[in-house]
Amino acid sequence: MTPSIYEYLLSQAEPPTAVQQHLIIRTRGLGDPAEMLIPHEQGVFLTLLVRLTQARRIVEVGTFTGYSALALALGQPPNGHLITCDLSEEWADIAQEAWRTAGVADRIDLRIGPAIETLRTLPQEPLIDLVFIDADKPGYIEYWELLVPRVRPGGLLIADNVLYGGEAADPRATGNARAIRAFNDRVRDDGRVEAVMLPIADGLTIARKRETPEPRIGAPPKAASGEDGSS
Repeated sequence: MTPSIYEYLLSQAEPPTAVQQHLIIRTRGLGDPAEMLIPHEQGVFLTLLVRLTQARRIVEVGTFTGYSALALALGQPPNGHLITCDLSEEWADIAQEAWRTAGVADRIDLRIGPAIETLRTLPQEPLIDLVFIDADKPGYIEYWELLVPRVRPGGLLIADNVLYGGEAADPRATGNARAIRAFNDRVRDDGRVEAVMLPIADGLTIARKRETPEPRIGAPPKAASGEDGSS
Protein backbone atom coordinates (compact mmCIF):
# COMPACT_ATOMS: atom_id res chain seq x y z
CA MET A 1 0.00 0.00 0.00
CA THR A 2 1.86 3.04 -1.26
CA PRO A 3 1.01 6.56 -0.04
CA SER A 4 -0.59 7.42 -3.38
CA ILE A 5 -2.76 4.28 -3.37
CA TYR A 6 -3.78 4.96 0.20
CA GLU A 7 -4.76 8.53 -0.65
CA TYR A 8 -6.85 7.18 -3.52
CA LEU A 9 -8.47 4.66 -1.16
CA LEU A 10 -9.41 7.45 1.24
CA SER A 11 -10.81 9.52 -1.61
CA GLN A 12 -13.24 6.69 -2.39
CA ALA A 13 -14.49 6.38 1.20
CA GLU A 14 -17.42 8.34 2.51
CA PRO A 15 -15.86 11.51 3.96
CA PRO A 16 -15.85 12.03 7.73
CA THR A 17 -18.66 14.03 9.23
CA ALA A 18 -17.81 17.37 10.81
CA VAL A 19 -17.87 15.69 14.24
CA GLN A 20 -15.60 12.88 13.07
CA GLN A 21 -13.16 15.32 11.49
CA HIS A 22 -13.00 17.36 14.68
CA LEU A 23 -12.44 14.20 16.73
CA ILE A 24 -9.65 13.08 14.39
CA ILE A 25 -7.88 16.44 14.73
CA ARG A 26 -8.33 16.55 18.49
CA THR A 27 -7.07 12.98 18.91
CA ARG A 28 -4.02 13.57 16.73
CA GLY A 29 -3.23 16.51 18.96
CA LEU A 30 -2.62 14.09 21.83
CA GLY A 31 0.70 13.03 20.29
CA ASP A 32 1.89 9.44 20.67
CA PRO A 33 -1.40 8.04 22.06
CA ALA A 34 -3.05 9.01 18.76
CA GLU A 35 -1.63 5.83 17.22
CA MET A 36 -4.57 4.04 18.91
CA LEU A 37 -7.04 5.94 16.71
CA ILE A 38 -8.57 3.69 14.05
CA PRO A 39 -8.18 5.06 10.49
CA HIS A 40 -11.22 6.69 8.92
CA GLU A 41 -11.74 4.01 6.27
CA GLN A 42 -12.03 1.45 9.06
CA GLY A 43 -14.63 3.63 10.77
CA VAL A 44 -16.63 3.79 7.53
CA PHE A 45 -16.43 0.00 7.30
CA LEU A 46 -17.68 -0.44 10.88
CA THR A 47 -20.64 1.87 10.25
CA LEU A 48 -21.50 -0.08 7.11
CA LEU A 49 -21.31 -3.44 8.93
CA VAL A 50 -23.65 -2.18 11.64
CA ARG A 51 -26.14 -0.99 9.05
CA LEU A 52 -25.92 -4.21 7.06
CA THR A 53 -26.56 -6.34 10.14
CA GLN A 54 -29.00 -3.86 11.72
CA ALA A 55 -27.09 -4.38 14.96
CA ARG A 56 -29.03 -2.88 17.84
CA ARG A 57 -27.02 -4.35 20.74
CA ILE A 58 -23.26 -3.73 20.45
CA VAL A 59 -20.36 -4.26 22.85
CA GLU A 60 -17.00 -2.60 22.28
CA VAL A 61 -13.82 -3.38 24.22
CA GLY A 62 -11.46 -0.39 24.06
CA THR A 63 -12.86 3.15 23.79
CA PHE A 64 -9.90 5.60 23.66
CA THR A 65 -11.29 8.94 22.37
CA GLY A 66 -14.49 7.35 21.13
CA TYR A 67 -13.98 7.34 17.37
CA SER A 68 -14.84 3.68 16.81
CA ALA A 69 -17.79 3.89 19.21
CA LEU A 70 -19.01 6.91 17.25
CA ALA A 71 -18.68 5.01 13.97
CA LEU A 72 -20.58 2.04 15.39
CA ALA A 73 -23.33 4.19 16.93
CA LEU A 74 -23.85 6.12 13.68
CA GLY A 75 -24.84 2.86 12.02
CA GLN A 76 -27.32 1.85 14.72
CA PRO A 77 -31.07 2.45 14.68
CA PRO A 78 -32.32 5.13 17.09
CA ASN A 79 -33.17 2.51 19.73
CA GLY A 80 -29.66 1.04 19.62
CA HIS A 81 -27.58 0.42 22.73
CA LEU A 82 -23.77 0.31 22.71
CA ILE A 83 -21.70 -0.64 25.74
CA THR A 84 -18.08 0.46 25.42
CA CYS A 85 -15.41 -0.52 27.96
CA ASP A 86 -12.18 1.22 28.81
CA LEU A 87 -9.73 1.04 31.67
CA SER A 88 -8.95 4.76 31.81
CA GLU A 89 -11.02 7.92 32.15
CA GLU A 90 -8.18 9.94 30.64
CA TRP A 91 -9.88 10.49 27.29
CA ALA A 92 -13.51 9.99 28.32
CA ASP A 93 -14.39 13.69 28.13
CA ILE A 94 -13.17 13.89 24.53
CA ALA A 95 -15.25 10.85 23.58
CA GLN A 96 -18.41 11.97 25.33
CA GLU A 97 -18.26 15.47 23.86
CA ALA A 98 -18.06 13.99 20.35
CA TRP A 99 -20.96 11.60 21.02
CA ARG A 100 -23.13 14.43 22.33
CA THR A 101 -22.35 16.65 19.36
CA ALA A 102 -23.16 13.80 16.94
CA GLY A 103 -26.47 13.15 18.72
CA VAL A 104 -25.69 9.54 19.67
CA ALA A 105 -24.72 9.92 23.35
CA ASP A 106 -28.06 8.51 24.46
CA ARG A 107 -27.25 5.13 22.94
CA ILE A 108 -23.65 4.81 24.24
CA ASP A 109 -22.96 3.43 27.72
CA LEU A 110 -19.31 4.04 28.71
CA ARG A 111 -18.10 1.72 31.46
CA ILE A 112 -14.76 2.52 33.08
CA GLY A 113 -12.79 -0.30 34.68
CA PRO A 114 -11.16 -3.59 33.71
CA ALA A 115 -13.01 -4.86 30.64
CA ILE A 116 -12.90 -8.44 31.95
CA GLU A 117 -14.97 -7.44 34.97
CA THR A 118 -17.46 -5.52 32.82
CA LEU A 119 -17.89 -8.42 30.39
CA ARG A 120 -18.35 -10.94 33.20
CA THR A 121 -21.27 -8.93 34.54
CA LEU A 122 -23.07 -8.76 31.18
CA PRO A 123 -26.29 -10.79 31.22
CA GLN A 124 -26.65 -13.84 28.99
CA GLU A 125 -29.84 -12.28 27.59
CA PRO A 126 -30.58 -10.32 25.49
CA LEU A 127 -27.95 -11.60 23.10
CA ILE A 128 -25.45 -9.22 21.50
CA ASP A 129 -25.66 -8.43 17.78
CA LEU A 130 -22.11 -7.19 17.21
CA VAL A 131 -18.81 -7.04 19.11
CA PHE A 132 -15.72 -4.92 18.40
CA ILE A 133 -12.48 -5.80 20.23
CA ASP A 134 -9.68 -3.23 20.12
CA ALA A 135 -7.88 -3.17 23.46
CA ASP A 136 -4.91 -4.78 25.24
CA LYS A 137 -3.68 -7.61 23.06
CA PRO A 138 -2.97 -10.21 25.79
CA GLY A 139 -6.61 -9.89 26.83
CA TYR A 140 -8.09 -10.73 23.43
CA ILE A 141 -8.58 -14.45 24.03
CA GLU A 142 -10.31 -13.93 27.35
CA TYR A 143 -12.54 -11.21 25.89
CA TRP A 144 -13.37 -13.60 23.06
CA GLU A 145 -14.31 -16.44 25.40
CA LEU A 146 -16.58 -14.17 27.43
CA LEU A 147 -18.27 -12.64 24.40
CA VAL A 148 -18.84 -15.51 21.97
CA PRO A 149 -21.50 -17.16 24.20
CA ARG A 150 -23.28 -13.80 24.54
CA VAL A 151 -23.48 -13.13 20.78
CA ARG A 152 -26.61 -14.23 18.95
CA PRO A 153 -26.36 -16.85 16.19
CA GLY A 154 -25.59 -14.90 13.04
CA GLY A 155 -24.08 -12.04 15.05
CA LEU A 156 -20.62 -10.62 14.35
CA LEU A 157 -17.41 -10.45 16.35
CA ILE A 158 -14.80 -8.05 14.97
CA ALA A 159 -11.21 -7.84 16.21
CA ASP A 160 -8.71 -5.11 15.34
CA ASN A 161 -4.90 -5.19 14.95
CA VAL A 162 -4.81 -8.88 14.03
CA LEU A 163 -1.73 -8.35 11.86
CA TYR A 164 -0.01 -6.16 14.46
CA GLY A 165 2.14 -4.36 11.94
CA GLY A 166 2.97 -7.68 10.28
CA GLU A 167 4.68 -9.00 13.41
CA ALA A 168 1.93 -11.54 14.08
CA ALA A 169 3.00 -13.44 10.95
CA ASP A 170 6.36 -14.27 12.53
CA PRO A 171 6.41 -17.62 14.44
CA ARG A 172 9.06 -16.06 16.69
CA ALA A 173 6.81 -13.14 17.63
CA THR A 174 7.01 -11.86 21.19
CA GLY A 175 4.95 -9.59 23.44
CA ASN A 176 1.75 -8.20 21.97
CA ALA A 177 2.44 -9.76 18.56
CA ARG A 178 2.71 -13.19 20.18
CA ALA A 179 -0.57 -12.60 22.01
CA ILE A 180 -2.26 -11.61 18.75
CA ARG A 181 -0.83 -14.68 17.00
CA ALA A 182 -2.32 -16.89 19.73
CA PHE A 183 -5.65 -15.10 19.39
CA ASN A 184 -5.67 -15.57 15.63
CA ASP A 185 -5.07 -19.31 16.08
CA ARG A 186 -7.91 -19.44 18.59
CA VAL A 187 -10.36 -17.81 16.19
CA ARG A 188 -9.27 -20.04 13.32
CA ASP A 189 -9.81 -23.18 15.41
CA ASP A 190 -13.08 -22.07 17.03
CA GLY A 191 -15.94 -24.16 15.63
CA ARG A 192 -18.51 -21.73 17.03
CA VAL A 193 -17.71 -19.18 14.31
CA GLU A 194 -16.79 -18.78 10.68
CA ALA A 195 -14.18 -16.07 10.23
CA VAL A 196 -12.10 -14.17 7.71
CA MET A 197 -9.07 -11.94 8.28
CA LEU A 198 -8.99 -8.83 6.10
CA PRO A 199 -5.97 -6.58 5.38
CA ILE A 200 -7.86 -3.45 6.39
CA ALA A 201 -5.71 -1.01 8.36
CA ASP A 202 -3.68 -3.16 10.81
CA GLY A 203 -5.72 -6.25 10.04
CA LEU A 204 -9.36 -6.85 10.89
CA THR A 205 -10.94 -10.21 11.65
CA ILE A 206 -14.67 -10.60 11.10
CA ALA A 207 -16.32 -13.67 12.57
CA ARG A 208 -19.94 -14.76 12.27
CA LYS A 209 -21.36 -16.94 15.02
CA ARG A 210 -22.69 -20.20 13.61
CA GLU A 211 -26.18 -21.46 14.25
CA THR A 212 -24.66 -24.80 15.24
CA PRO A 213 -21.01 -25.16 16.37
CA GLU A 214 -18.74 -27.39 14.32
CA PRO A 215 -16.02 -29.63 15.81
CA ARG A 216 -12.93 -27.64 16.67
CA ILE A 217 -9.82 -28.14 14.58
CA GLY A 218 -7.50 -28.00 17.56
CA ALA A 219 -7.42 -27.39 21.27
CA PRO A 220 -7.75 -23.73 22.26
CA PRO A 221 -4.36 -22.20 23.08
CA LYS A 222 -3.68 -20.60 26.41
CA ALA A 223 -3.64 -16.82 26.56
CA ALA A 224 -0.20 -15.52 25.65
CA SER A 225 1.67 -13.23 27.97
CA GLY A 226 2.77 -9.90 26.57
CA GLU A 227 2.80 -6.17 27.02
CA ASP A 228 -0.21 -4.60 28.63
CA GLY A 229 -2.27 -1.88 27.03
CA SER A 230 -5.54 -0.10 27.75
CA SER A 231 -8.80 -1.98 27.89
